[in-house]
Amino acid sequence: MASDKRLVLGVAGFGTVGTGLTSILEENRDWIIQRTGREIVVKTVLVRDVNKKRAVKLPEGAELTDDPARLVNDPEIDVLVELMGGIEAPKALILQALNAGKHVVTANKALLAEDGFELFRAAQQNGAGLYYEASVCGGIPIVQTLRESLAGNQMTSLVGILNGTANYILSEMTTNGLDFDTALSQAQELGFAEADPTLDIEGFDAAHKLCLLIRLAFGRDYPFSMLPVQGISGVDRMGIEFAREFGYRLKLLGEVRNVDGRLEAGVFPMLVHHTYLIARVGGAYNAVRMEGNAVGPVFLHGLGAGATPTGSAVLSDIMAVARGCAPNNTGFVEQVPAPADIMPPEEAEACYYFRVMVRDQPGVLRDLAGAMARQDISIAQAVQKGQDPGGVPIVFMTHEAKARNVAAALEDLKGAGLLLAEPVHYRIL
Repeated sequence: MASDKRLVLGVAGFGTVGTGLTSILEENRDWIIQRTGREIVVKTVLVRDVNKKRAVKLPEGAELTDDPARLVNDPEIDVLVELMGGIEAPKALILQALNAGKHVVTANKALLAEDGFELFRAAQQNGAGLYYEASVCGGIPIVQTLRESLAGNQMTSLVGILNGTANYILSEMTTNGLDFDTALSQAQELGFAEADPTLDIEGFDAAHKLCLLIRLAFGRDYPFSMLPVQGISGVDRMGIEFAREFGYRLKLLGEVRNVDGRLEAGVFPMLVHHTYLIARVGGAYNAVRMEGNAVGPVFLHGLGAGATPTGSAVLSDIMAVARGCAPNNTGFVEQVPAPADIMPPEEAEACYYFRVMVRDQPGVLRDLAGAMARQDISIAQAVQKGQDPGGVPIVFMTHEAKARNVAAALEDLKGAGLLLAEPVHYRIL
């Protein structure tokens, strides 16, 4: 039986996710009432330019405004749904809403990752909820899973495909043999990539999400500014093809591990063996594999972006408010986590893939192996492709090595004059 008290929303931003949210609210209206016992309605929609949005179909009874105060000062509005993007303007609006005692639902991972602690403190002080399921991995319920379902576990590791655009590009390069620029253009035509794709292809979007996941999984702050990040703009077809030949797929992954009490984390292109589930995640999909000390491994997979998948995540938070769930914003008693004990990135250990272009002459492989050995790096497997006095690629895989040793070995190789082109190297998951 539905309550007489409706849950009233003020929506800031009415782009892809905002329209996706309102379409779900309309289509699933009766189902939502069955789930929550309340009707959820949109009263006011904030946009930058009212005139440009007049042709947009609004929810029944909703009105447009370009005045943020209309959302904050209206006593009938229970929840601010922030879908604007950016940092400064959304932060100011969210703070005003929380201080006015309103709950907030946001999809703004950049804001929460780079400048979110003041918001969590304000939510706690005002007894309000700050919900952000849609900020990470679109429709995958990863925030709820870590904050609630797996809250009794101490997490030991988490690795994921956190950006659908990058995964789509790498999937097209792997499956259809496209070069990077062609795959990127195709992603833009399909709406998976922005006109300026920097955040996606250089790994920063995935890094924002990883910072939030580290807080949820480990209860520690790993600052975005300290997180090692490498994107995929340097990936070429040769790298994809060699990876396949060795039985691997190339994926952009965010990873965090607890190594003897210290957190090792970063976003990198990595080689993943084709037998792993995460290697088989194609297209614009996301996936996260996490491991807890009680539950063991858990794998989540789903669409990482788009109007209705992300709208679905926003709606899940709104429905939590409608049910009267007690705010559990960070999943921990302390809203500002203690600093993480961070393993210096140069100390991280992994197996590596290298590709170098060298002259086809006697002694080159010996010299390559010697440079690696001087930095305590052991070669596990090596393959030379073709015979050409002008230059041939040599690909080799290493046993586990420290990142600082890998960097030093690369400098040795460059200094010795062995290389005809910039070397390519990736971690192996």
